[in-house]
Amino acid sequence: MKYYDKLIFELSQKGRVGYSLPVNRFPSAPELPEELRRGTSPELPEVSEVDVVRHYTNLSQMNFGVDTGFYPLGSCTMKYNPKINEEVAALPGFNGLHPLMPAGLVKGALKVYQEMDKALSAITGMAAFTFAPCAGAHGELTGLMIMRQYHMNRGDLKRTKVIVPDSAHGTNPASAAVCGLEVVEVKSLENGRINVEALQALLDDTVAGIMMTNPNTLGLFETQIKEIAERVHAVGGLLYYDGANMNPLMGVVRPGDMGFDIMHLNLHKTFSTPHGGGGPGSGPVGVAAHLVDCLPKIQVSGFHGNFGVILRAYAYILMLGKQNLKKVGQYSVLSANYIKECLKDAYKLPIEGVCKHEFVFDGLVNDGGHDDVHGATTLDVAKRLLDFGFHAPTIYFPLLFHQALMIEPTETESKETIDAFIDVMHKIAAEAAEDPAILQNAPHNAPISRPDETQAARNPILKYKDAR
Repeated sequence: MKYYDKLIFELSQKGRVGYSLPVNRFPSAPELPEELRRGTSPELPEVSEVDVVRHYTNLSQMNFGVDTGFYPLGSCTMKYNPKINEEVAALPGFNGLHPLMPAGLVKGALKVYQEMDKALSAITGMAAFTFAPCAGAHGELTGLMIMRQYHMNRGDLKRTKVIVPDSAHGTNPASAAVCGLEVVEVKSLENGRINVEALQALLDDTVAGIMMTNPNTLGLFETQIKEIAERVHAVGGLLYYDGANMNPLMGVVRPGDMGFDIMHLNLHKTFSTPHGGGGPGSGPVGVAAHLVDCLPKIQVSGFHGNFGVILRAYAYILMLGKQNLKKVGQYSVLSANYIKECLKDAYKLPIEGVCKHEFVFDGLVNDGGHDDVHGATTLDVAKRLLDFGFHAPTIYFPLLFHQALMIEPTETESKETIDAFIDVMHKIAAEAAEDPAILQNAPHNAPISRPDETQAARNPILKYKDAR
């Protein structure tokens, strides 16, 4: 272990000080009441300033992000975030606001909300948006509450079912369940799209609506979306659009024009504001005209959503304008199809044809029909990619394929970067055939190699215990 790979507590030396507080200038200030005071000193590391600086600088260099390398994480749209967005968000007139300031003093911020409402409505074909939800899944929950409220307002209380495709993001059924709705799964066809006849068999007057991503998680456009919308609407249901895959459609196709009634957008994905590690995020929810009265009258989050993320997205939209927003979708589709066609000789492509912004391989090419090639799995490919400075794509999702490898390059990567990724993927495929142990023991130059990820997720160690 390198010295600065140690925990901050392991660097601690009793009596060492890194910062001295100023002398108390208010000697007459009353002391804290006894019941509010600690009985013992807090267990904090005792380190010097240079130890602190080196420790956290080294930690930051162990992290991976879009500023350090290619991040082709399928279904997450990890695009580069223009730094001008950060400059706008850091302007004192925005950065210094407090959420409890009176409305008369925050007219600029309110103007941003108004302009974003207009912009997102124009981009999506919706009538109005609420910006309260703080992330995609929070937006889903809010949208489903709107769906439920719509049916309750009409006295149609028997509508308790939400249809979810088997290719859906995992948050879709989870959000429906949290909202108290029953989840009903609809199967996909071999071409990766929704089986419309199977859907028809599920439609009745107990269906509140259907949740869909279009293009879906395979990166495929639902070509029968208008027919699906007509059939769901015919039985009184609503269509919910999961905006996680909106990136390829911007300026080209609008969910509202497809027949969707409710949708959320991930501003921290599609509209280029930083995300990862649990935040920050923003999941504004838009509705068609007949649902505007169902938008939340009380907040579903503290205050009015994540203003900093909304502001960054506003800067991004203004910077690109209508014509260049359309190019975002076109270039992301071009990048994805280019990678797919260049790699399908080495990786199994379960569904042929033009994809949108992302696509899914099903492991390495193997004529034997097994899940791996000479012992090399999708996990091995993902781990080996780290040795070459690329973040791994999404793996083992969607669940339609056993060895799923889901790649989304986005529109911000150059052809040189994409070609370098293609070359590395071919190299890894060759290694799998010639010496699979190289993959099975990867990564070889990362701070840690292969921790027990299942154990870490189920039994995380979140508190340091001094073993000395």
